[in-house]
Amino acid sequence: MTEIPRTLEGIKAVFLDLDGTLYLGDDVIEGALDFLLRLKERGVQRFFLSNNSSKSVTQYVEKLQSMGVPAASEDILLSTHDLLAWLSVNEVSETYLVGTSGMRQMLEDAGVSTNSENPQYVVLGYDTEITYEKLSTASVHLHRGVPMVASHPDTVCPSPDGGLPDTGAYMELFEATTGVRPEHVCGKPNPGMILHKVEALGLRPEQCAMIGDRLYTDMEMAEKSGVHGILVLSGEATMEDLESAPQNPSLVVGSVDELSH
Repeated sequence: MTEIPRTLEGIKAVFLDLDGTLYLGDDVIEGALDFLLRLKERGVQRFFLSNNSSKSVTQYVEKLQSMGVPAASEDILLSTHDLLAWLSVNEVSETYLVGTSGMRQMLEDAGVSTNSENPQYVVLGYDTEITYEKLSTASVHLHRGVPMVASHPDTVCPSPDGGLPDTGAYMELFEATTGVRPEHVCGKPNPGMILHKVEALGLRPEQCAMIGDRLYTDMEMAEKSGVHGILVLSGEATMEDLESAPQNPSLVVGSVDELSH
């Protein structure tokens, strides 16, 4: 992808990762609110994009607003949305969910049963409310031949105290226990997660940018969808990671504070 300036000249819309990009845990990254204000002043549309399926749209809106970020439900794009689309296309309505109550609510609201005794799929999300009962019940289903679908591939969730186990780590646990890997993994880096929004906005991919802290999800999706990838070093990825990575971002900055000046 061609390089773009830090001013983001020519960019009409940005897709912003959350964990590690706008905040770490409950702490807003320094300069992030000013960056969002600069985007608004320039008329650049912004959407908040996260693979973290532990929260519902409502919970994300509440969290962002509590941090001083003006956000509405239509601004939020989650891996759970991509998962729901996949379940719908594949006519899946009976599942066993390894996920949080927030994720459960989103699935149930869409007409998907999450605690079926005869599930079509085990659904794996980022479960910050994990219990041994969930792990064992899901394992029994997998041993019986029920396939698995996962909300996203992230192995680590960034936090101010270091990386925490995410969905990818749970995948490794289930594979070690049952030998089963997910039949499909939703969320970033699947390009469809943002391309439908780019199209709805009437924009071309090269007029948009994906800003995030992960090479194998954020930057990979940017390359697959044809939007500019802007890597921030405020979360998971380091310059050492970038040197050996196949992804080639359009721009690398320390944080969003360096953008749109």
